[in-house]
Amino acid sequence: MSFFDEMEQRLNAPGDFAQAYVIAHEVGHHIQKLMGITDQVDRLRRQLPTEEFNKYSVRLELQADFLAGVWAHHSQQMTRMMESGDLEEALNAANAIGDDRLQKQQTGRVVPDSFTHGTSEQRMRWFRKGFDTGDLQQGDTFNANPL
Repeated sequence: MSFFDEMEQRLNAPGDFAQAYVIAHEVGHHIQKLMGITDQVDRLRRQLPTEEFNKYSVRLELQADFLAGVWAHHSQQMTRMMESGDLEEALNAANAIGDDRLQKQQTGRVVPDSFTHGTSEQRMRWFRKGFDTGDLQQGDTFNANPL
């Protein structure tokens, strides 16, 4: 719960749907684990230098953002659970926790080679792609170019 407090107070990303996005992102990681994607990426962690591995870490995180968007798409289709402003809350949260924005806030500079989760723009774009399409086939961040 402390992360949600930090999102609201320090990162200016409040809202129940901002929290739902974060939870759905974490569920996305569980789906990646079930699909064997996480294990494939973990094997690379042992084989690659940190800077090179970070590129795969970003792709894993962006795919989890995409999966969160797919969840939101299908939840909305099935239950109409979203309220006015919910999509904006999720996108604002994705923006708030991008590596570039967090690094700029913490150190005053941005070091792309150290990114592990993706830029604010990438995180918003991949969540939005999942939300707009609802199609799991559209979420191959590992072969997407550019990210």
